[in-house]
Amino acid sequence: MDLFGETNNWVTNLAPILEKYKGRKHPLEYKNLYQLVVMVVLSAQDSDANVNAISPSLFEIFPNMKRLASSNVENLIPHISKVRNFATKANWLIEIAQTIQEEKNIPLAMETLTALKGIGRKSSNVIMREAGVPPEGIIADLHVIRVTPRIGLIPETQDGIKVEKLLMQILPKTIWGEIGMAFSFLGREICRPKPKCEECPINTICTYYKINKLN
Repeated sequence: MDLFGETNNWVTNLAPILEKYKGRKHPLEYKNLYQLVVMVVLSAQDSDANVNAISPSLFEIFPNMKRLASSNVENLIPHISKVRNFATKANWLIEIAQTIQEEKNIPLAMETLTALKGIGRKSSNVIMREAGVPPEGIIADLHVIRVTPRIGLIPETQDGIKVEKLLMQILPKTIWGEIGMAFSFLGREICRPKPKCEECPINTICTYYKINKLN
């Protein structure tokens, strides 16, 4: 599906947001790969801001994967109790830590990341993007799920896996590593539930803008 010509035109159409957001660090305020993995797990169905708020004290107690692996769910829960589904996430994190043991063993491939409890494709794509490894998919968070149908890139769906699959079919792999976060940042800052269309760098190719702002 391509509403604006050949599929490859999307690279040109999306160039303004790729340029605007390329290389920008994820909003999770992590300091190393271990912290990123933990925070990505904690942020599922919760806000990055909330996870950022509880993380400094969490990492004072659990500064590395080895320390987390030597602990248990009961000790971890008090430090993440302000996060949604904290009990389930505590179990996931302890299992991840005990499986990996040390930071050097953190996997950086889709198959091995998604084999870990609590880490799906979206989380894996975030970890791989932030680690700078070649992408195997496209980040499809709630912002991407909102933005991509709105601009006319894909049909509307709330299924993140379907969104990713559709985007991977349409967009060339050369931009997979950055385009997901570009859409996400656009959704956080401009293409919000109530969009700021006049500020959008890609409003000229946006279906929503054409229908709602130009008519």
